[in-house]
Amino acid sequence: MKGKVALITGGTAGIGRVTALAFAREGAKVALSGRREKEGNEVVAEIKALGGEAIFIKTDIAQDAEVKAMVELTIAKFGRLDYAFNNAGIEHAPTPTREQTEATFDLVMNTNVKGVWLSQKYEIAAMLANGGGAIVNNASVAGLGGMAGMGIYVASKHAVIGLTKATALEVAKKGIRVNAVAPAAIETRMFTAFATTDEQQKMMASLHPIGRIGKPEEIAEAVVFLCSDKASFITGETLAIDGGWTAQ
Repeated sequence: MKGKVALITGGTAGIGRVTALAFAREGAKVALSGRREKEGNEVVAEIKALGGEAIFIKTDIAQDAEVKAMVELTIAKFGRLDYAFNNAGIEHAPTPTREQTEATFDLVMNTNVKGVWLSQKYEIAAMLANGGGAIVNNASVAGLGGMAGMGIYVASKHAVIGLTKATALEVAKKGIRVNAVAPAAIETRMFTAFATTDEQQKMMASLHPIGRIGKPEEIAEAVVFLCSDKASFITGETLAIDGGWTAQ
């Protein structure tokens, strides 16, 4: 991937941070976005310490103008865009549908669905300018089934998978591939916010046939693979990285 450019949304921590580092190790120049400037600049420093090139772009991916600027700044700095990992997303506390609020619905959908839609919109335009590229959207095993109490989050991740398939079909003949990853529980802040005690975390681990929680690096490697030429005949797919969760 030397000489290529990767853009990662939600790149300040967790899966996004580790994926940014993985792209950098493969030789790509990295633009990463998020809302937390301090953490974003720390990731940039990590990449530079590896000998790579990176920038941080403060972005609210639910805002059209900010997403447009994110892509434009990437092009202004690096001259092109080859890969994108639309990773930014949020969860909500487990809550019965009858108790969920409109505010929660709007927040989750604006981030998880509108954010991916806007990101793809501007990423595709940039990739077409240099002859193609590859996009990976971060969905979830929640997009492949149901979870009681998580209706809004589940709906948002089903939507991400739908957007992935529809967009892949639109650009299949234009040199752009679009895929998704669907992680199960991964060792990130989002997981510890959901499972706050050791007992809850052990229970969650037991739900995975492989017997443990996943690591961010395991998602990052899959994202890099899907963007690489090794995956040149893969588009419109959702890769479950879930320790056997969806095989049950």
